[in-house]
Amino acid sequence: MKIAVAGGTGQVGAHVVDVARERGHQVVVLTRGRGVDLVAGQGVANALTGVDAVIDVTSVSTLDGEESTAFFEAVTRTLLDAELAAGTGHHLALSIVGIDRAPEGYYAGKVAQERLVEAGDVPWTILRATQFHEFAAQIYDRATVGPFHIAPRMRTQPIAAREVAEHLVGLAEDGPGGRVPELAGPREESLVAMVRGYARARGSRAWIPGIPLPGAGGRAQRDGSLLPGPGAMLGSQTFAEWLAAGIAPPSRGGAAGGGEAG
Repeated sequence: MKIAVAGGTGQVGAHVVDVARERGHQVVVLTRGRGVDLVAGQGVANALTGVDAVIDVTSVSTLDGEESTAFFEAVTRTLLDAELAAGTGHHLALSIVGIDRAPEGYYAGKVAQERLVEAGDVPWTILRATQFHEFAAQIYDRATVGPFHIAPRMRTQPIAAREVAEHLVGLAEDGPGGRVPELAGPREESLVAMVRGYARARGSRAWIPGIPLPGAGGRAQRDGSLLPGPGAMLGSQTFAEWLAAGIAPPSRGGAAGGGEAG
């Protein structure tokens, strides 16, 4: 197959590219660095020539609902229009578990993305995933107040980005499936404990307080609304195993949960 990966240099996108190539597929990476602007629509038509499936794992670094919505609507419209013109037979979007239960901030954009995909003329698949193990690294790097790192109080069931990528490539190989079962990690974790564990793995012994975020989004993080349902598919690698494997690099852009699964 010839697979195009939108956001192919991000947190999960780089893994998608690796997995697809390992399985013998021809891969086209849709990024500005390769002359493709998914917001403005430049270079997309040529990039999709002969492409069988597009895997969209794009993300944007914002917590503002309007900015997130504008980004995901622009990217999704660009991709769907170009896919229709090119005869691409499958649009596969990575979304996030629970976004319709807390449709604000970053999640507002993901809700808008899903609606456009469902209403479009290109056969589609939507996979909702939970936050990645790598989400802890993103929070540690970005959630600071002065010299202090903080961690939002959140119940999550994180999954390794590599496992999400493997699942996405498998779905691309299977063909359009509509809404498929959610994907999550093997067990529930506390995001506060994850961030503290990541910090310790980096050699930090600094105090990291857990902070309850305000509003409906903060409540959804704490009350379990963003956990997977009973029919979810589960990955195998726990957060502790991921840390022990020494694969906790500095974070790259994109992660489900407003931090690219999930």
